[in-house]
Amino acid sequence: MSDSQQAPAKIPLAGVIGSPIAHSKSPQVHRHWLNKHYVRGFYVPMDVSARDLRDVLMTLPKAGFVGVNVTIPHKEAVLDIADLITDRATLIGAANTLIFRKDGKIHADNTDGYGFIENLKAGAPDWQPTQGSAALLGAGGAARAVIASLLEAGVPEILLSNRTRVRAEKLQADFGNRITVVDWVQAGNMLEDASLVVNTSSLGMVGKPEMRVPLDGLRKSTIVTDLVYTPLKTRLLEVAEENGCVTVDGLGMLLHQAVPGFERWFGPRPVVDEEARAAVLR
Repeated sequence: MSDSQQAPAKIPLAGVIGSPIAHSKSPQVHRHWLNKHYVRGFYVPMDVSARDLRDVLMTLPKAGFVGVNVTIPHKEAVLDIADLITDRATLIGAANTLIFRKDGKIHADNTDGYGFIENLKAGAPDWQPTQGSAALLGAGGAARAVIASLLEAGVPEILLSNRTRVRAEKLQADFGNRITVVDWVQAGNMLEDASLVVNTSSLGMVGKPEMRVPLDGLRKSTIVTDLVYTPLKTRLLEVAEENGCVTVDGLGMLLHQAVPGFERWFGPRPVVDEEARAAVLR
């Protein structure tokens, strides 16, 4: 067969698996980068139930998929299905990025912590992780990724508060003595001494309860970031801004965590810029 008669290369496919999934902004992010880099690939949202998860993941590579993102409620379950798991995914206890390797093995990674730190560096370039404690609100899956990344970056102490104290204590047991658990009724007090404040909970998100933690302890020198990005400017960020704090919204984390997966699946390493943010907000 001559060069001109060779079969065209397979079009790479990727996507995001969750349930529900219609709300996901990931398809907009990847569509923007696919177009920008002239990649003949596709990224599709897939609503998959827990009972079908294993079967779907075993079938997708046969259909031309090179990998997928994984979101709620499957981030923990995929660790039981993957053949290879990165250290950071093991530490966090969840994966959000799967690579379907040519040898048939499924490689699981977690890029949430990477996305969090890169977003923080971009939005608050003067942040020095070793200079002070971080105060975290919430103790769910997102908190695990944030804690792991902050400890790795060198944050000396993490003050952690959650509406259900036992969940915060579980994270303290998992991550060690650099975590100090604070009762939810005292959460406002821990903001006074923190150089970084992070909301990892869903409080303040559209359709969720408002953040009721007293915020008058925020100091001008504090950096405040919220993982919630609907709305883009939560009440926490509004009050922090009024107090003169440096604020970092949660949209950048969504974008930065998507970079390693896109590069592994499609080749080019995309850049998080205003164009990418605009693509998600459209």
